[in-house]
Amino acid sequence: MESYLFPFDSLICMLLGISFTVWFTLLLVFIIVPAIFGVSFGIRRLYMKSLIKLFEWATLRMERGAKEKNQHLYKPYSNGIIAKEPLSLEQEIQDMRRGGAEPEFDMSDIFYFCRRGVESIVDDEVTKRFTAEELESWNLLTRSNYNFHHISTQLTALWGVGVLIRYGFLLPLRVTLAFTGVGLLVVLTSIVGLFPNGRMKSYLSDKVHLMCYRICVRALTAIITYHDRENKPKNGGICVANHTSPIDVIILASDGCYAMVGQVHGGLIGVIQRAMVKACPHIWFERSEVKDRHLVAKRLSDHVADKSKLPILIFPEGTCINNTSVMMFKKGSFEIGCTVYPVAIKYDPRFGDAFWNSSKFGMVNYLLHMMSSWAIVCSVWYLPPMSRMEGEDAVQFANRVKAAIARKGGLADLLWDGGLKRGKVKEVFKEEQQKLYSKVLVGSSEDCSRS
Repeated sequence: MESYLFPFDSLICMLLGISFTVWFTLLLVFIIVPAIFGVSFGIRRLYMKSLIKLFEWATLRMERGAKEKNQHLYKPYSNGIIAKEPLSLEQEIQDMRRGGAEPEFDMSDIFYFCRRGVESIVDDEVTKRFTAEELESWNLLTRSNYNFHHISTQLTALWGVGVLIRYGFLLPLRVTLAFTGVGLLVVLTSIVGLFPNGRMKSYLSDKVHLMCYRICVRALTAIITYHDRENKPKNGGICVANHTSPIDVIILASDGCYAMVGQVHGGLIGVIQRAMVKACPHIWFERSEVKDRHLVAKRLSDHVADKSKLPILIFPEGTCINNTSVMMFKKGSFEIGCTVYPVAIKYDPRFGDAFWNSSKFGMVNYLLHMMSSWAIVCSVWYLPPMSRMEGEDAVQFANRVKAAIARKGGLADLLWDGGLKRGKVKEVFKEEQQKLYSKVLVGSSEDCSRS
């Protein structure tokens, strides 16, 4: 019996060996080697165009099936709203009183605050920035829209084939590439760290970081279009960008090298941080140091003062927003007094949702969603460098930079603090509204002086 089974076992082992050899050979030739040299065969672009045609066909088929069954396809209500310019509190009260806002209390003022309260409950401007962005059509991913029902057997079968492709082929491929990229980053940066400080070490560090980040980008089947590269951040400055996902880092770092800023972690992330800092002067803070604003500002200032060091990459929002808006920038990175290089990042949600809702999804669950999506498609715009103007404080400078990023990326410019994702409204915001209304009651200083 054993003599008959032995050749069969050997055949299975041989076939598995051949399969793994072919698998890694294809990865090496078509993905890893092109990533090392920063070239592309155009396979991802062709893949993206094919997906667009598939989504268009699926949408038409869904609309036709809905008409046949007399069903109403769900459309996000937000797409039907015509945006209007926001009015100040004083202007809105003037409109409501119809006779002008006299410097005294009027009973109709109550309706203004009631209306604003109801509007905030029905269409909260902040909370909806922390939920997955809705799509007008189905992209064959269950996470993109939960409101489409069964329309046709063809679409259901197509979705099933998509699940097999995404989980049976794309997911193993991407996991393999991710481990390859991260493994090479840890090993090679540790080796580069053994070199003495100098031009050779900086050159090797840049090449290693770019190569590993490009492999990680391919692990997400990321298709990135970079615009205005003549404005790319330079040494001695700070690069600030809107924040949608943890992968914003590799999206930017695959096109240029940056010094990272962050808190020291343990586990696998800690191993990566310790290896990276050996090759490049990244800025890692201990948990006790993060809250010390003066210490943080000093280390950032010391870094940008050395023109030989890489530009610092910072996400001033401090949390991930769902790719529809830019929220309040923390002023810390705008107090340094150096050149700021704004960058706008905009993801195409049709191929996969890049937004990380950290209060709902853990990191592992989020990465599984990312690696099982069709692709990550985004555009990156490098904006002209900006400096703090005379008489401008750090908050005003931060708002000016934020407005430029929102305008370029086609995002809504919001003044709210992203910290509201987990906390309550700060008292300072309530006091600001109270002060605005008190000005309506007592009148402006000019009115007071005239009286």
